[in-house]
Amino acid sequence: MNFCSICGERAQVSRIFNACINCIRKNRNNIVEKILKFHAKTRTEFNLPTQIPRSSTDKSVTCKICGNECALSEGEVGYCGLRMNLEGKLFHFAGTSSDGLLDWYFDPLPTNCVASWICDGSKQYGKKNLAVFYRSCSFNCLFCQNWHFRETNIRKSRKISSEKLADVVDDETFCVCYFGGDPSTQMVHAINASKMILKRRKDVRICWETNGNMNRKFLEVAVKLSLESGGCIKFDIKAHNENLNVALCGVSNRRTLENFEFACRFIGQRPEPPLVVASTLVIPGYIDAEEVYQIAKFISQFDKNIPYSLLAFYPQFYLCDLPVTSKRLMKECVDAAISAGLKRVHIGNAHLLI
Repeated sequence: MNFCSICGERAQVSRIFNACINCIRKNRNNIVEKILKFHAKTRTEFNLPTQIPRSSTDKSVTCKICGNECALSEGEVGYCGLRMNLEGKLFHFAGTSSDGLLDWYFDPLPTNCVASWICDGSKQYGKKNLAVFYRSCSFNCLFCQNWHFRETNIRKSRKISSEKLADVVDDETFCVCYFGGDPSTQMVHAINASKMILKRRKDVRICWETNGNMNRKFLEVAVKLSLESGGCIKFDIKAHNENLNVALCGVSNRRTLENFEFACRFIGQRPEPPLVVASTLVIPGYIDAEEVYQIAKFISQFDKNIPYSLLAFYPQFYLCDLPVTSKRLMKECVDAAISAGLKRVHIGNAHLLI
């Protein structure tokens, strides 16, 4: 425990923010703007743009792959690092159907998927999951557990086409899950690979694990691919309060929440297995029972049966000075989610709790 430098209250405070959750929620003393300066510093360390480009010149080009919609001036690179304005046209270093920047591997089922507790994949012993890890992201989470992907040399790294990725699917492959990083920055590649896979094998389930910050038109295709194949789309809702989301992830959560609402429109077409799944990482000091209650209340307005998984935090990346989630905090969050109306609440990695 420590003291908030703004309000003076005793709280779980990271040295990165030097401010408590309530001061961040209310943006007291413009603390969010100060935190964004720290985000900029972290991105410089990995040779990524310090902020979402917002050029307004006549020669600017807007990328509409993810929800950030970077407006790029001549020679400027997008927030994800995959695209730039080259002579007035959007140039892709990676992320098209011909050059996915990713790693893939097979996971024996059942695996540690966020949705494993409500997915038929947990019953498929002897089968396997094709895990596709995209090495790019539309957020800049300071607690990222897979932060090493930022060390990728985007221009020199080996790429793989959608077709070659589809080729690795075999008779034992029960499902495919796109995660990362985040698939939101390489949706063209993932969608094309999925269509090829389903053309060859209609019994393979297509799943997504994402921050939800993608272009609506790509989300609609992704949801329909999961709907038709029996898969699901898992939204990792980091926070409900926008200031808190910006502080933790460097980007607004408005597109995430809008996209979640859109995806929920399809639930009635296939109630089971669940099409839409949600999760939240319970970060000591920064995601509390009140935040979880607000997230759960938001989710429950669309369908009270949407599965919601609460995940224990383990110190990673820049928020490594915070403790592991306690059993007490997790119980408070579970109770809050249930009191908000959700009927299926789950602790995703209870073994980490202290």
